[in-house]
Amino acid sequence: MTKHAPFRFDTVGSFLRPENLKQAREEYEKGNFSYQELKNFEDAAIRDLVKKEIEAGYKGITDGEFRRAYWHLDFFWGLGGIKRVQAKIGYQFHDEVTKPDSATVVGTIHGRNHPFVAHYTFLRDLVADNDEVEARITIPSPSQLYFELIRDEEHVEQLNSVYSNFDDVVADISKAYLEVIQQLFDEGLRTLQVDDCTWGILVDDNFLTLWGQGRDKEEVRRELAATFLRLNNAVYKNVPEGLVVNTHVCRGNFHSTWAASGGYASVSDELFGEEEVNAYYLEFDTDRAGDFTPLAKVSGDKKVVLGLVTSKFGELESKEELISRIKEASQYVPLDRLSLSTQCGFASTEEGNILTEEQQWAKLALIKEVAEEVWGTENE
Repeated sequence: MTKHAPFRFDTVGSFLRPENLKQAREEYEKGNFSYQELKNFEDAAIRDLVKKEIEAGYKGITDGEFRRAYWHLDFFWGLGGIKRVQAKIGYQFHDEVTKPDSATVVGTIHGRNHPFVAHYTFLRDLVADNDEVEARITIPSPSQLYFELIRDEEHVEQLNSVYSNFDDVVADISKAYLEVIQQLFDEGLRTLQVDDCTWGILVDDNFLTLWGQGRDKEEVRRELAATFLRLNNAVYKNVPEGLVVNTHVCRGNFHSTWAASGGYASVSDELFGEEEVNAYYLEFDTDRAGDFTPLAKVSGDKKVVLGLVTSKFGELESKEELISRIKEASQYVPLDRLSLSTQCGFASTEEGNILTEEQQWAKLALIKEVAEEVWGTENE
């Protein structure tokens, strides 16, 4: 198989964790299970998930992020110079607060011997005999790491105690990421998905008001957009030749709630015009994401995966409405550069969204059905 993600019908990466896996992780966290005992549960759950993904007709195969508690923090914790800590408060969502897990810098950041490499090779080997699918992995964006390291005053103080200037932070974050990516590439990875909530928060005026503490919102937005773009492109422009890099932009996805609101227009120049990626997986399942007009800023021949189907709730969308919205989006990006998926994964954290596994697979069946009606039966 020569085609890489995005596919005409696609997934964002995470799937609902089986209950026995959740319980095994709880026992491990309590010290009642060894790491090997936890891994045995993870391995079995991933084998079962991969079988189901292939049976459902999907080609971009993930491990469901079953070895993680979070879509982002586990990757940070695997980097050298980063320590797992507890923040004063968890992430603030619309009507819930997450656990206060966080990451802070304690030394020079590096990417040697990252555990995600072994996660990838296990998945790679599971599908090695199937030429019709590809194993892919998701990691959080470089900008997401930086944003975690400046999450509050204590984080900033700790960062400043290790790094005296921002240029060194950018240099070491990009070096660490490229070390991990090179290891993954050497093991056969050819499609990398980078998940990114930093753009998702920049579109939210309420966030900018709180973050700016009296400064002009647009000034804060432009400043952070330039910072995030610099951090991300320092990595994306320097990945190994032959590696496809796609990015997923999200406004928060935890236990079926959300963190940010706002259309893409305010960051479209940087995100769609300047970020050096192959494709964007974009949240478009509610009015909080705005309309399709900003897609006109998508530069070159970049692709867009329309996240029109929500992963937050089990009710199925109208097939006719989905087809109509795809046609509407094609006014701004040609139909042959569009694809369809959910707006986010089904379980960005181990808690998962509030729907059943049966509803999860029904969502994916609907996406496949719609995509085949719009683009034909070849998922390429």
